[in-house]
Amino acid sequence: MTDTVQDLIASAAALVVGLALGWAVHSAHARRKRTREQRFFGLPDGSECVLVTHRDSTSAHWSIPRHDALALLGLAAVIENCGAHAEVAPHDTGLQGFGARTEFCVGDPTAHRRLAAHMANLLPGVAVHQGDETQERGAFTIGGTEYRPEPGAVEHVLLARLTAADGGRPVFLAAGQRPVTHRAAIRHLVRNRARLARKYGAQGSFCLLLKVVNSQAYGPDVVELVADVTKAATAAPGRSRAAHKSE
Repeated sequence: MTDTVQDLIASAAALVVGLALGWAVHSAHARRKRTREQRFFGLPDGSECVLVTHRDSTSAHWSIPRHDALALLGLAAVIENCGAHAEVAPHDTGLQGFGARTEFCVGDPTAHRRLAAHMANLLPGVAVHQGDETQERGAFTIGGTEYRPEPGAVEHVLLARLTAADGGRPVFLAAGQRPVTHRAAIRHLVRNRARLARKYGAQGSFCLLLKVVNSQAYGPDVVELVADVTKAATAAPGRSRAAHKSE
């Protein structure tokens, strides 16, 4: 066997070993990434989750409003990648308490019963106004600060990941002032899931106030983080006001 042939065999062997090692490293990285996502979303292999949304009031049959449907589609790839299964349920259907399975609750808290109940129990520091002569419908008050919607220009949405005191699977809330904001919040969650998992951990709770800018022109694409309002939103109203004054 000539030196040239030996060199070719050695080079081919080195290439095969390099490709095998590269594939192994890539596979290990993909498995770690998938495991982190499963922990963050509470979606191990074969688990179930529920997507709770509005009914479309313009339809004679139960259907999902357009923006909410697109928001849920944004979650579909994440749920599939985690190896989980999803059920879609309307907000006014009796469901079990949370914690047994991951829940994604998306909608307008002034009209979405399940979402309103979660916010009352888990985010007592957030007031959502029903609308009257002095306050606009859908305005949020958090820690003594009011956030009013300016339709088509500036609208707000709360994106939260919360767990019960005894642990269990998380509930994700996207509570917005207009339908386009729900979609924007879910898109923010999906795009930033790795960063959020690193910052808050696999079991951590958070509540973020997001601002959707100029939705009339850009739809759900331009989203800004206003503040992490976890402390104020999860505190009882009296405690939240006291903390705000002390600051």
